[in-house]
Amino acid sequence: MATPSAHEYPTHWEADVVLRDGGTAQVRPIVPDDADRLVAFFDRVSDESKYLRFFAPHPRLSAKDVHRFTHHDYVDRVGLAAVVGDAFIATVRYDRIEPAADGAPQAEVAFLVQDDQQGRGVASALLEHIAACARERGVRRFVADVLPANSRMMKVFTDAGYTQKRSFEDGVVRLEFELEPTERSLAVMHGREQRAEARSVQRLLAPRSVAVIGVGRRPGGVGRTVLANLLAAGFTGRLYAVNHAYPAGQDRIGPEDVPARRSVRDIEEPVDLAVVAVPAARVPDVVDDCGEQGVQGLVVLSSGYAEAGAAGRARQRELVRQARGHGMRVIGPNAFGVLNTAPPVRLNATLAPEPAGTGRVGVFTQSGAIGIALLSGLHRRPGAALAGVSTFVSAGNRADVSGNDLLQYWHDDGATDVVLMYLESLGNPRKFTRLARRTSAVKPVVVVKGARHSASTPPGHAVPGTSVPADTVGALLRQAGVVAVDTVTELVDTGLLLAAQPLPAGPRVAIVGNSDSLGLLAYDACRAAGLRPLPPRDLTAAAAPEDFRAAVAGALASDGCDAVLVTAIPWVADPDVPALAAVPGPQDAGALADALRTAAAGATKPVAVVHLEIEGLPDALAAPPDGIPTYPAGERAARALAQAVRYAQWRRRAAEPGRVPEYDDLDPAGAAADIAGLVGAGAPAHAEGMPLDVPEQAAARVLGRYGITVLPALPAPDPDAAAAAAARLGYPVALKTTAVHLRHRPDLGGVRLDLAGEEQLRLAHAELTGTLGNAAELQPVVQAMAPRGVDTVVRATVDPGVGAVLSFGLSGAPSELLGDLAHRLVPATDRDAAGLIRAIRGAPLLFGWRGAQPVDTAALEELLLRLSIFVDEHPEVVSAELSPVVVAPHGVSVLSAALRLAPPPPRIDLGARRMPSY
Repeated sequence: MATPSAHEYPTHWEADVVLRDGGTAQVRPIVPDDADRLVAFFDRVSDESKYLRFFAPHPRLSAKDVHRFTHHDYVDRVGLAAVVGDAFIATVRYDRIEPAADGAPQAEVAFLVQDDQQGRGVASALLEHIAACARERGVRRFVADVLPANSRMMKVFTDAGYTQKRSFEDGVVRLEFELEPTERSLAVMHGREQRAEARSVQRLLAPRSVAVIGVGRRPGGVGRTVLANLLAAGFTGRLYAVNHAYPAGQDRIGPEDVPARRSVRDIEEPVDLAVVAVPAARVPDVVDDCGEQGVQGLVVLSSGYAEAGAAGRARQRELVRQARGHGMRVIGPNAFGVLNTAPPVRLNATLAPEPAGTGRVGVFTQSGAIGIALLSGLHRRPGAALAGVSTFVSAGNRADVSGNDLLQYWHDDGATDVVLMYLESLGNPRKFTRLARRTSAVKPVVVVKGARHSASTPPGHAVPGTSVPADTVGALLRQAGVVAVDTVTELVDTGLLLAAQPLPAGPRVAIVGNSDSLGLLAYDACRAAGLRPLPPRDLTAAAAPEDFRAAVAGALASDGCDAVLVTAIPWVADPDVPALAAVPGPQDAGALADALRTAAAGATKPVAVVHLEIEGLPDALAAPPDGIPTYPAGERAARALAQAVRYAQWRRRAAEPGRVPEYDDLDPAGAAADIAGLVGAGAPAHAEGMPLDVPEQAAARVLGRYGITVLPALPAPDPDAAAAAAARLGYPVALKTTAVHLRHRPDLGGVRLDLAGEEQLRLAHAELTGTLGNAAELQPVVQAMAPRGVDTVVRATVDPGVGAVLSFGLSGAPSELLGDLAHRLVPATDRDAAGLIRAIRGAPLLFGWRGAQPVDTAALEELLLRLSIFVDEHPEVVSAELSPVVVAPHGVSVLSAALRLAPPPPRIDLGARRMPSY
């Protein structure tokens, strides 16, 4: 068997993983220097586990065993270890064996897990990673021989979701399974990832004991503030104040009367969560103390990390490495804290002066300032009973725990109905959109994205930047089901409506109120927000609460509306006016609230109230159960309702998701070989950090592997060459320049169309070169005429900040000048493609505008899907552009293609699960 040459140590195989119980471990290749670790690990494994691994008593490792298990070529022999601290807790290895009878490259795989680590999901995580390594090295099948008594290991293989076969011979079960990911194996991996990451967050948000490290001896300061907030919230667990400066023998701190210790190591019982409020220089010692004490997680409030420059970034990386080495997760650094209002926990480990009350809204923010604003705003907002929080995390630099982890937790959290997030960056955009899409299918995820227009990474966030416009980012988030809003005010307005009211079935809004002017303003606001308001119903200033009740109840019962917007102004009782004699005064806002709540009780349509200075109405309407949100202005209520309508529409579409079609004529292997050759040839450009611009003919060949035919264009450096090219292609033809400054610019005269014969062609060539420059500069080509249709542009771009994006628009001014482009994430489904071409403002041109013949949108959608699949399957693609694409009544014609390639970055989001590293 031919043996590939040995590779250097594959650093990209190193990964931190979250285990089933929420703890962490590092997975990395085993190296010769691990000999002592391997021997110590083997000594900790029971004789029974050794027997199940080696099929015979194997009490100790021989020198030959140690050499074999620590020396690998990372091609035919690969060994990985799961490491906590400096110790191995499990190992896995594969050894390449002879190809199978069908020629498939295969390898034998075997595990060994320390007995006290079994049941934590270590073997499952190692299987994911060793399978990814094997696939990278060309292995397509694993073979495992397992004793029948080793039921745990057989379950690991069986539950992985790969296609497998099982046989039994000579008392041994042989399992064979393909390593190509299947829909089931990916679902299994994502499910394990979700449960593990959710559990790791739960350990941070529901600790049984908390140590605040850095509690000063005098009032004030960060540590003392957190301790005071924990006590004020009534934390149900055990609290400890820690400060190395406490005098020897001091065991309590006053006036709080909390147990005090000089080090977390001095605490006699387990500590689940440590809140770290010490200078950055002291944090490494604190982390080691916490690791040795068995602390499960850290909230690091200390600053001086990545937000402070290069030295701080290095300090932040070391913090994460150190904490994960001890199996701990980190919120922060530069964090604002965490909050859990659940009665069995009552955790307020934040610096918030006014925490929100108990409720069903989960909040995540990457900014302490925004965290303060959100919590204080929710606390002070009129009708605060609706604005209660279930859990809150302000992650600061979010070097470890991120919004992705909280989405995993909130997905199954029965105490959270709505998720509010303030994000300044997306560390793993593919994973975020995947998780957001799944969570949005069961509960709303409302996001405001900061730093949208700065085109830079916020200080402290070690993530890729993005060149994608803010509107595009919002469109992509909405595609994943995210309710994307523009401001923190809109974040709260929308979140509270979604938390308190049912989803609307459509955009029709009934407007009911006692002020004609306020009703008209609400009507205009609804129209501006994209809703379909009905004419306002004016109850007049004489309306009593019963009039409101009857009008709202009637609107809710009507089949003609999907939501009700109530507008109300104060009224004044006047005994001298019969119509106003019985009207309650302003102090009786409770009567109006009761009337509205009675009308809305049990309704399946949302109700929102806009009021002007009716004191006490928001609180009366917000009282549980079945609270109704209130707004001080019609435009705020209208925007919230419009977001709810769009989210409800997405939920209905998500119930019947699209699919990525399978085409029989694709040649991914051929395309991969072509791309490998092109990338190899472009090595000098890559060394300078520049992508390779692929020549058009080569680009056409690669795209042709995916059924994307580019209309041939032949060089025409002189009239004779042009005539020969036209004779080969057949008349009529087009003559056009391909110079960069004239490309796709017919307005500059660089294109001559419908040339019916050689005489016209020669004349056009002379005019072109005589007017615009010599042929060497213009690089003219001859191309057969395509059927008439609508000129469009199709692009796919891989952006480091948001992932691969498929874009569509009309060619020329509509897309380039007016920005009329629509976007979808790759891989796009058939529903995505259909929605993409209908999302641009110029879409009517495709569907027979002003009596024109509709064009072949089905063929256009297929082209979009083929390009999406191509980009998704080949990570070397930096960008691909088809322009123009002429969409005719029958078929599409791609007239030009541009392709840019570069060596592929690691696609860690599509392989074995791992925690982010920066």
